[in-house]
Amino acid sequence: MAFSRRGREVDERAASMVEALFTQSPVGLHLLDTELHVVRVNTATPVMRDVPMDQVAGRPLHEVYDIVDDQEELEAAALGVLDTGIPMRDRVVRARFKGTSPRVGHFEITILRLESTSGAVLGLAVTAVDVTERERNRARSEVLDAVRRSVGRTLDAAVTGEELVGALVPAFADAAVVEVVDAVIRGDDPPLAPLPRGTPLMRTAFRATSAHPPKAHPVGDVRRLPAPTPFSQALADLRPRVVSLEPDAPWFDVDPARAEAVHASRAHTLLVVPLTLRDTVVGLVSLYRAGQTPPFDEGDRRLAVELAAHTALCVDNARRFVREHTVAATIQRQLLPRTPESHTSLETAYLSVTGADPGAWYDTIALSGARTALVVGSVSGHGLNAAATMGQLRTVIRSLSAFDIAPDELLARLHDTTTQLAAERANLPLGDPLRRETLAADCVYAIHNPLTGTFEIAGAGRLAPLLVRPDGTVGIPDPPSGPRLGTDADAPFTSVEFEAPEGSILVFASDPLLTSYLADSPGPLRSSPEYLDRPLQELCDAVVYALPSGLGAGDAAVIVARVRALPADRVASWYLDADPAAVAEARRRVRAQLTAWRVDDETAFNTELIVSELVTNAIRYGDPPLELRLIHDRSLTCEVRDGGAAAPHLRHARTVDEGGRGLFIASQLAHAWGTRYADDGKTIWTEQSFAPRKDPR
Repeated sequence: MAFSRRGREVDERAASMVEALFTQSPVGLHLLDTELHVVRVNTATPVMRDVPMDQVAGRPLHEVYDIVDDQEELEAAALGVLDTGIPMRDRVVRARFKGTSPRVGHFEITILRLESTSGAVLGLAVTAVDVTERERNRARSEVLDAVRRSVGRTLDAAVTGEELVGALVPAFADAAVVEVVDAVIRGDDPPLAPLPRGTPLMRTAFRATSAHPPKAHPVGDVRRLPAPTPFSQALADLRPRVVSLEPDAPWFDVDPARAEAVHASRAHTLLVVPLTLRDTVVGLVSLYRAGQTPPFDEGDRRLAVELAAHTALCVDNARRFVREHTVAATIQRQLLPRTPESHTSLETAYLSVTGADPGAWYDTIALSGARTALVVGSVSGHGLNAAATMGQLRTVIRSLSAFDIAPDELLARLHDTTTQLAAERANLPLGDPLRRETLAADCVYAIHNPLTGTFEIAGAGRLAPLLVRPDGTVGIPDPPSGPRLGTDADAPFTSVEFEAPEGSILVFASDPLLTSYLADSPGPLRSSPEYLDRPLQELCDAVVYALPSGLGAGDAAVIVARVRALPADRVASWYLDADPAAVAEARRRVRAQLTAWRVDDETAFNTELIVSELVTNAIRYGDPPLELRLIHDRSLTCEVRDGGAAAPHLRHARTVDEGGRGLFIASQLAHAWGTRYADDGKTIWTEQSFAPRKDPR
């Protein structure tokens, strides 16, 4: 009897516990029969408190709960538990509950099979734990991680906005809009808060779910925000706000275009967050939720503030880059030549691939004897410092080229200057960020001599020109490459000489990847003979069109040169005897040649005086052989070569002196003069500008 009484007490406790679970436990408990119809539910569960029991008892599970994500999969899993008896534990599902207050939530579901003492299957027990807040926090963390991972990968404010809306839609919002102060896009400092009314903003990004209608304003639109609206208010007090989008909201009349888009999209909640940084206004982010998506709550607002802080920093970094790049590009444009110096024997054109890097430069320099120097280089680093260093090196090259020295010697002296600049940079204060940037540069320097049809070239670093011969063969002359400028390497620089017949095309690029690609690809350079009588700029355009987008060559400064023959009748030369009588002979020949060239009388008279003085000095102080040469090109060049190595000096003779005025007279009559040296002697040259002789008729 005692055992029976104890058994009844146990049964009563069990029945009481079951009743308590179904009426008081906060954990959702559901009994289903073998057809997955609801037998009983826990009415104490918050989501079931306002649902009458007679509306759920005996109905299929899918009619009671609207499983948003995987209704069919969940029912299949429940049938599997019925068949196998293997429980399904802790599966998270998203469900929309029907009733007087419908809402969407996340629940962690466990399904167990119920069996009688004889082993017969009675149905299923389903427990559901509300994990909505946990899942929302997890989703917010994922959104925050996605924004930190994907936003700010480029230094472009517009791209930054695209990255942000891509990370937020549809994970956090149904639609997202990013607007940035227009001046910030251009690199200007962001305005102080509160944002002055009428400040224009550019819409840089928009994204919405597929069901969302078109945006109110196109991306790229620059407009002033109407006021008062939640957007203008957020930019005035710098406070984010969650706004319920009621159909009769008073601010809709102020911004009808946006109101129309809101109504068409069925958006019900707006979360507007200002993009701010150190009390300045960068822009604005507007997020919308529509349809069945739950409204934004306080947790969403806090997350949006973190997202906006990260985005504002990325936009400001992009702004700083744009500003520095703009200043550097402006400096570069001022430091680089606007147009190349094209000569009778060498036609040149400049080309910037994707906008030359501020550290890259090109130059063409007119030298004596109708020669032309071509220079292309690239300084390590970016921004203002690279542009400033580039300007320094270009100035040094210009100064050294005036001494008519060979390419290898010029690069050796340029290397010394760059090394000195690198040492000055290394001695900057420890806190100066420029100290951590290594200074090095690549450079190629070539001199074209139209009288011999050759190029003399020397290189520092990895740069080399590309030579396209008239028959279409393409090759890279292999100059002995010296060390990079500014490095500790002490290898010597050497020059090489190669022929470039008439019609040849040479390409000098500041990026070796570009040179290698053009050398190997069947591009327009292999058909360059077709451009022989066409503007060289057309060939430059064809080269740009042929470059693949994924080449990876970056920015490059390029010179394209086409070799022309110097007409034979533009040069006259004579060998002279080392005898004072040769002076008169030289003047006679010069007079006859200038008459044939129709040079004006004043220039011809001055040239005779110059020749007289230079030949006299060569006979008196130089060594044979003596050669006199006239070149009729961009200017009138007079050259006297002798075998001596003694350097001439410009002297200012006293009144009583009978000589010593030769070079002084030549320097006064010519607009430029100088001396260049070779292994077999020296050449003294002068240049004069001139006008053709007027026809007496």
